[in-house]
Amino acid sequence: MVICLVVVGIVLGVVLTRGAGQEATPTTVNVTRGDIVKKVIVDGNLQIPDKAYLSFGVTGTVTEVLVEEGNNVTKGQVLATLDAPSLENSVEMAELQVEIAEEQVKAARAQYEIAQINLDEGVLGQSEDVLEQQVDMARANWETAKLNQEIAELSLESAGLNLEKAKIVAPFDSMVADISITEGQEISATALATPAISLVGTSDIEMRGSIDEIDISAVELTQEANILLDALPDEEIKGKVAFISPIGTSIVGVVSYETRITLENIDERLRDGMTATAEVIIEHRDDVLFIPNRTLRGTWETPKVLLLIDGQQEEREITLGLTDGINVEVLSGLKGGEAVVLPSSGEQPSFFFTT
Repeated sequence: MVICLVVVGIVLGVVLTRGAGQEATPTTVNVTRGDIVKKVIVDGNLQIPDKAYLSFGVTGTVTEVLVEEGNNVTKGQVLATLDAPSLENSVEMAELQVEIAEEQVKAARAQYEIAQINLDEGVLGQSEDVLEQQVDMARANWETAKLNQEIAELSLESAGLNLEKAKIVAPFDSMVADISITEGQEISATALATPAISLVGTSDIEMRGSIDEIDISAVELTQEANILLDALPDEEIKGKVAFISPIGTSIVGVVSYETRITLENIDERLRDGMTATAEVIIEHRDDVLFIPNRTLRGTWETPKVLLLIDGQQEEREITLGLTDGINVEVLSGLKGGEAVVLPSSGEQPSFFFTT
């Protein structure tokens, strides 16, 4: 029994001695060459800026609905009409009044020209004072006739505008998104407040979201963005920052700024309201050396890394460039392929990345 215990003690001692004399091989990562892209993430939704909710401007009976949902329409196209005979009669009466007023102007002008000729040439049996009074009266009648013509033309314009209210006309090139009226339907005064036809533009779409105050100083107009959609995960849409609100919004103490990003390659599958995430490109460096941020030691002013060379660890100072938050560009001090030591799982980081 004593011999067995001695043997076990010797074996255990040898194992512990060997373990104490050997260090675990450190985990390393190679210095890599590639691109570094600094981004700001913006969460939001797609929105179609051109929308129109159209209704009639007068009451009446719907005579025609000339489009269907999904139809593409052009600016100025008539989409629906009301039966409005009283308005049509008003236009006809106003047109007649304009014609009468035009003839009255012509007659008044002719009377004025005759009176002026009589004054210039003199008329036997009439004094010059009388002739001048006739000219003044004829001129006043002419001015009154011209004023009456302007009033008649304004009445015709007003009647025409009222008649136009009996039509729904597309204000821009768009697609019919919704129709809530039918032919033969009576449009009452209360129904005028409800959209009869809704349109959405098809040429423009944008993303609207918010940027945190921590990142807002880095974002500028015209910066490029990659837009990812939950509904189309395999598609990447290109865009540019078009608007940054100067006014912040505070929610539970967190301040953010509204941002609009225009989309450049518009896909017909895009829909208003789709959830989107934009990666705004702040800075881009192509074909540079980089290492993971977590390999860094020291300070920002004097950053260092540990290299594994021929099984031995060697500390080296380096110069840093751009970081994307995960990796950092190495401007000097390292070569591609060199093995940089990663900190062990229990090791406290000595470098806090703040830039």
